[in-house]
Amino acid sequence: MLIALIAAGAFAVLVSLPWWLPGRIVALRGRLFARINGDEGIAVPGDLIGVERFREVYAHPAAGGRSKGAALSDLFWYWLSPGAHVHQEHLEAGELYDEVARTTRRFLAVPRVDAEELTRRRVTNVLDERVGRGDGIRLVRLRDLMMPIWAEVYYELVFGEPCPRAARDLIVGNADDVVTALKCCGLRHMDRRHRLTRYLAGRLDDVQHPLPTGLTDEERAFYLQGTFFNTAVVQMSEAMGHLLMVLARHPDAAATAIADDDRAFDRVMQETMRLYPLFGVAHRITTGDITVGDGTEIPEGSVLCFNYPDFHRTGFADPDRFEPDRFRDGPAAKDLNHIPFGIAENRPCPAWRLAPITMRVAAREVLRRYALATSASHTRSMPNRGPCLLVPRHPGGTRGPRRKVRARLLFLRARDRVEDVWRSLVQLVLGTYMVWDARRQRLCEHHFARLENPHASTGSSR
Repeated sequence: MLIALIAAGAFAVLVSLPWWLPGRIVALRGRLFARINGDEGIAVPGDLIGVERFREVYAHPAAGGRSKGAALSDLFWYWLSPGAHVHQEHLEAGELYDEVARTTRRFLAVPRVDAEELTRRRVTNVLDERVGRGDGIRLVRLRDLMMPIWAEVYYELVFGEPCPRAARDLIVGNADDVVTALKCCGLRHMDRRHRLTRYLAGRLDDVQHPLPTGLTDEERAFYLQGTFFNTAVVQMSEAMGHLLMVLARHPDAAATAIADDDRAFDRVMQETMRLYPLFGVAHRITTGDITVGDGTEIPEGSVLCFNYPDFHRTGFADPDRFEPDRFRDGPAAKDLNHIPFGIAENRPCPAWRLAPITMRVAAREVLRRYALATSASHTRSMPNRGPCLLVPRHPGGTRGPRRKVRARLLFLRARDRVEDVWRSLVQLVLGTYMVWDARRQRLCEHHFARLENPHASTGSSR
């Protein structure tokens, strides 16, 4: 009898693992990361700086330091290397940052009609190749499906010609490796990154706009790689993964997207980016003392950790509910706690104009072919890469055999919960290792030490 009870208890614990273990491991991983990285960082919003002062502090001229002086920078440089020292998001303010930012804006300054047509062609190309035109229901990972699309889009923006398959494979291999490491779901594979660097170094004379001066040829290749074929491809793939997951879960939102009402669809995208901001925490290092309007003093050299998810939750009724009409019936978006592309005064996303235009087109092209359905978990970090069913649309708008869809959704739900357990354990182990290895290598700290004392040996390694 006792053995039977023990066996039953063990079975109950085993079956319940997917519902409680991933959350516990995420919390444990967070505590380990904080312990390894030390106690630096002022949470914003937090005890010292409330949510009502978030924008004021974020926009302050002295809140513009990016890498120098923060242990967290070593971690981000580790994930983004090679070339983090010329990555636009990690350059310190100054003439070089200004020139790099201007160069990026030139590449992204595409007329709306051209951007829409480019996106439409590239989505069609990848869907024809990766999914086909058959009648079967397909299970895909949305981030993986989107990545070659944005690799082709940004290749054409940079080089002014269609992306060869070999180049696309290099770009996707690099971007997937970076984001997989960032999610702590896999270690870095530097050979994939170096292959793309070598390819770009051989194409520097083929770009559509002059590259920043003051950089070596290798650094110009790093600039292209980090800005367009890392950040742009990763962020757009993640953003589209979130948007399509939302459309899969909310048929009314999908109907809005298909209805060709841009304003209504923009509200869907705004609410998606409120619930699932691409940035978790953006850290900035103060380059001078800051006195906040309420008299709070923030000394020079402080590390400010701006928490996007917390900011996006505050001030909204039932903040976990998906409700696009928040952006129709209430105050203007600029007056809400909603900064999906950052703040204009402090390193705003250079794609703030282009991204929504191209996302709108991409989503509609997918929905024109397929109805979407998912029962997988949907979180801000989306480590499961967005599992989703693509159900071909038939004449008359039917969604295909509903019984098959329901059966696939039950399977998807069970598989996703089981994967959550394994994935959480992998993230715990690999994430802890990479945080430790980043602190050991100290790529950012050693970079600035070399700038200050070029003849000193730092002992860093890659």
